[in-house]
Amino acid sequence: MVRMTDDQPGRTQLDMRASDADRDRTAAVLASALAAGRLTHAEHADRLDAAYAAKTLGDLVPLTRDLPAEDQDGVSVAAGTDRTRVAARFSKVIRSGRWVAGRRTRLTAHFGALIVNLNEAVLPGREVTLEIDAFCGKLVVIVPEDAQIIDEGGALFAKRAVYGRKSKAGPEGPMIRLVGEARFSKVTVHRGNYNPFAKWMEWAHQLQAGVDQR
Repeated sequence: MVRMTDDQPGRTQLDMRASDADRDRTAAVLASALAAGRLTHAEHADRLDAAYAAKTLGDLVPLTRDLPAEDQDGVSVAAGTDRTRVAARFSKVIRSGRWVAGRRTRLTAHFGALIVNLNEAVLPGREVTLEIDAFCGKLVVIVPEDAQIIDEGGALFAKRAVYGRKSKAGPEGPMIRLVGEARFSKVTVHRGNYNPFAKWMEWAHQLQAGVDQR
């Protein structure tokens, strides 16, 4: 039952304007449903767009109406979509496939290699901030082809580069903002289906071909 508001008779609670926290809470529920396989990537993208375009609480209700209550109970915006950390210290770490990124995701590479693929990741909203902390390491970030990339970070005796066709970035794609520092490190961002092992595989294939010819 929808109740009337006390201060504005005739208007319901669903007519109230939605806040950023309301939109984030709905985004968290949608991310949980995608991770559980209840929504396809296309459905999630459509609903997420609608969630962040919502003006009132009533605009948000239909987006989660067909999802089980357990997907909505206990969803924490702060825990589920605010912050995520991925680190590689004296090791090599690969994060790819379906995983839940945070609104602010900290990427740490200290004397190690970190490869992070956002192509199939569950993004909590249109904009994701990647906090770079690279020291004597290598960090490779792979983003969707239509992503808008803003690099606001710094470098000290390091390389920072963004690859891929900027022309394919569009207003419907996610905005990936990079902040933080790279020191004595290499940080690269690639759009689309980039394979960080392609050159190594080509070299290994050539080496094997040379052995076979002997």
